[in-house]
Amino acid sequence: MWLPYDIAFELAVGLVICVVVLGRFDHRGARATMATAKELAIVMALYGTWQYIHRLAITRTAGAMENARWLWDLEQRLHLPSEVALQRVFIDNRPVMVFLNIYYGGVHVPAAGALLIWLFVRHRHRYASVRWIFAITIAGCLTMQALVPMAPPRFLPELGFVDAGLKYHLSVYGEGGHGVSNELAAMPSLHVAWAVLVGLAVVLISTSKWRWLVLAHPILTILAVTITANHWWMDGIVAAIILGLAFVVERCVSAIVDWVRLRYRPPSVPVLAGGYVETEPAAEEPVV
Repeated sequence: MWLPYDIAFELAVGLVICVVVLGRFDHRGARATMATAKELAIVMALYGTWQYIHRLAITRTAGAMENARWLWDLEQRLHLPSEVALQRVFIDNRPVMVFLNIYYGGVHVPAAGALLIWLFVRHRHRYASVRWIFAITIAGCLTMQALVPMAPPRFLPELGFVDAGLKYHLSVYGEGGHGVSNELAAMPSLHVAWAVLVGLAVVLISTSKWRWLVLAHPILTILAVTITANHWWMDGIVAAIILGLAFVVERCVSAIVDWVRLRYRPPSVPVLAGGYVETEPAAEEPVV
């Protein structure tokens, strides 16, 4: 359904070549195109890396069912709301379930892409920070998925869960976990991590009075992954924690980079707040 990792890498290489070629032209249009191609190359490389590592992570599946039952027991001890009870409210409502299945399978990647495009076009100074938070979050989630295989709730029908994707013929998974995503990597939920990041980024960066409406996206995502029995509540909670840690890591690294730039800049070059270098205007030639 989504772009394969090998094609993403090929696109990244092609974009890098475009950047090299465009760098030979000292023209405003060429510089703008080069900047866009450079960012697209980075995004394609990150996307391809995510897809490739995600495929490698699915090789470890032992203990996934046992981990899922343990997580279910933990949620009961923590008195979290029952995913089964929530699913039963909607499972026979075909329009709602069709919508939630489509939302689960087809919105999280386009929403993340739309956020990055919006930031690159309208808020370029915040773009790199959010892009790296995405990358760090993905790295953290994939690491945990590789270390802790976790079956989704729909793999436990004995607890009352129904595979909503199969019931309504909208499953994004193939047989044996080789579909669009790894079926035994429910912990943590990248859907929830990305959706929360999209919501927070728009609310914190945008100045529009309508920006709060974007919070509907993380809310719908959490409902979609839960009601379709693709994720546990704890999958989303852990994803949010990893996202928070990613933000802290990005801020720390950014602060270190700014400190290094300030510490080792040429002494004659003044630096403004935020690490931007202030260049002196060219001296006017005397009028002869």
